[in-house]
Amino acid sequence: MSSDTLPLHRALGLTDDEAQAVEGALGRPPNPLELAMFSVMWSEHCSYKSSRLHLRRLPTSGPAVLVGPGENAGVVDVGDGLAVAVRIESHNHPSAVEPTQGAATGIGGILRDVFTMGARPLALLDPIYVGPLEDPRSRWHLDGIVRGISAYGNAVGVPTVGGELVSAPGYARNLLVNVMCIGVLPTERLALARAEGPGNLVVLLGAATGRDGIGGVSVLASAGFAAEPGAGDEKRPSVQVGDPYEEKRLMEACLELLERRLLVALCDLGGAGLTCAASETAARGGVGIDLDVRAVPRREPGMTPAEVMTSESQERMLAVVEPARLADLQEVCDRWEVRASVIGRVTPPVEGRGRLRVLDGPGGAVLADVPAAALADEAPCYRRPARPPARPRPEDDPGEVPALDPGAAAALVASWLADPAWAYQQYDHQLLGNTVVGPGGDAAVLRLAAPGVPWRGKGLAVSADGNPRWCAHDPRVGTTLLVAEATLNVACGGGRPICLVNCLNLGNPEHPEVAWQLEQVVDGLAEACRALDLPVVGGNVSLYNEAGGQDIDPTPVVAVLGLLDRLRPDLPRVRLVPGARLLLLGRPRDELGGSRFAQAAGRSGGPLPAFDPVAHRRLLDLLVSLVHEPGLLDGLHDVADGGLALALAELALAGGVGAVVRGLPDQRALFSEAPSRVVVCTREPAAVRAAAEAAGVPVSDLGETGGDRLLVPGLLDLDLESAHRAWRGALPRWLD
Repeated sequence: MSSDTLPLHRALGLTDDEAQAVEGALGRPPNPLELAMFSVMWSEHCSYKSSRLHLRRLPTSGPAVLVGPGENAGVVDVGDGLAVAVRIESHNHPSAVEPTQGAATGIGGILRDVFTMGARPLALLDPIYVGPLEDPRSRWHLDGIVRGISAYGNAVGVPTVGGELVSAPGYARNLLVNVMCIGVLPTERLALARAEGPGNLVVLLGAATGRDGIGGVSVLASAGFAAEPGAGDEKRPSVQVGDPYEEKRLMEACLELLERRLLVALCDLGGAGLTCAASETAARGGVGIDLDVRAVPRREPGMTPAEVMTSESQERMLAVVEPARLADLQEVCDRWEVRASVIGRVTPPVEGRGRLRVLDGPGGAVLADVPAAALADEAPCYRRPARPPARPRPEDDPGEVPALDPGAAAALVASWLADPAWAYQQYDHQLLGNTVVGPGGDAAVLRLAAPGVPWRGKGLAVSADGNPRWCAHDPRVGTTLLVAEATLNVACGGGRPICLVNCLNLGNPEHPEVAWQLEQVVDGLAEACRALDLPVVGGNVSLYNEAGGQDIDPTPVVAVLGLLDRLRPDLPRVRLVPGARLLLLGRPRDELGGSRFAQAAGRSGGPLPAFDPVAHRRLLDLLVSLVHEPGLLDGLHDVADGGLALALAELALAGGVGAVVRGLPDQRALFSEAPSRVVVCTREPAAVRAAAEAAGVPVSDLGETGGDRLLVPGLLDLDLESAHRAWRGALPRWLD
């Protein structure tokens, strides 16, 4: 059946059963506008219909949690009258179609998610996954993504301080662009997207509405891509177009409106546009909204009501204001050169339910009349059939990985080295003047301050981590190890982990193996967070990441925030210094399941290393205390991807200092990626050892620093000069 002969609901992405559910919610057949509104709100991106059931298993509350999942951003109390807002999102499908605008508008959307809560955006992070850089299209993807992030973030004045850059075959046709924002606010400025007060005015702030973005993330993120390299080009009109200068003015106007308490509610217009913002704001407040579709400013002629209601044009916010304060709102918006248009009113509920009505002019015909909660909260919730994939062959067990000679081991480590500076040097990570530790370390560290929020001595550490190799090997344990790694990175920056957000990127949930992966990822995340008393305050699920029927490997990204109660300016970094001792904090391990070393040897079987949350919490507490003790640590780095070998190499390259490492029995101990271990460089080894023993954390001596080689006698011999050339040149060799 061609698209021309499809029933309208199918052309809009609704199944036959969903179309019947829409009719049941209305008590009558929907008209085309109402059907379009349901199609975007009941899409996978907006309704989480394949994941909602599982996400309920996550721990989302805690003593410091002010706002958990369900609002535009999560918010946690950090003391002294301050709170931190945090949000992570995906812009995968738009970025695959048009990398520059897709990534740029991802940044714009995540900024609005944070400042709609009343928070001043403090920093951005951007985990990126693209295909092999030998592929010209993957190079085009990466170049466009970095350009989009840098152009938007730099122009709007918010620093990009961290993220990830991964190149792997599985992302050649379905790349991933995840974006994260952190903001700070006085707790009394916290705002929620909940309409109240029948008779209050609904005001559209910001840019005019156009056809760009119609059916954008709400449609693109609910369907995969074809196999051909050019496939998806016809979807370019669905990709939003961003204007960072409009965003900057909008942000300043909104923050002033909230500071002056002129608003009843504020909501970002993101996926599904006006339909989403109006229905969610009304449903959360238990009221209705009448919208005059003719009052919406447009930048293109001839737009239909359905186009206006579903457009995802950028730099727009929906506000609710009391009529008596409209003049004050208009004065603020005029001063910031932000358009403010009254487009509707809050209405009382009818028979206990608020209704979203779309009107054709003041007092005009009713074009749509829908229960707001039916759009926002009552989408179908599916438990997709789930089936685990076939297990690796027994002969692939990494217990039989053959040893390499020291030169071959060094060549393997050198092949893993890639300095991400080509990307992050295009971002201004010193904007706002709060960046203490920028990109390239275990965690970014920031002063907890912003314009209008004076610094009170506190800091934030933040790290976003993913490892599709671990999660393809075992989604449940792999996700647990990600939580362990992200919390350890934050502790290496001196931060006490306080909350987590996640972006779960997976393939088509209608494939039973992907449905199983989703269940396992959520279970692993829930188990680790409960064990570490770490609340999940928000997140995103990006499904249908497939191309030509091929699903990506499960790629959860977890981001952890850590609080520094007192920020030191001279925090230890990822580096070695000469004349120091190397100590390993944490139990020596030799498991190779899921490791790079085993993969390089063609051994894909065996279990991932186990995670001990009790031992991990001891290590986190120890690290935070060591980092904050002046002069005790000269450098440190967590052990994760690539094992001790890669951790030591990165420490040596960052400091330009070699080391002689002794006491490792074999290459299994050198390349194991088992969790809960940190290498520290110190000229006070006795004090560090005493602190570790008092904390119940195993500690072992690895050797001493110095020279121009990383030498593990009989196991690894890495020349730093040649390794540095490989490290520095990996990305520029492909991209400059």
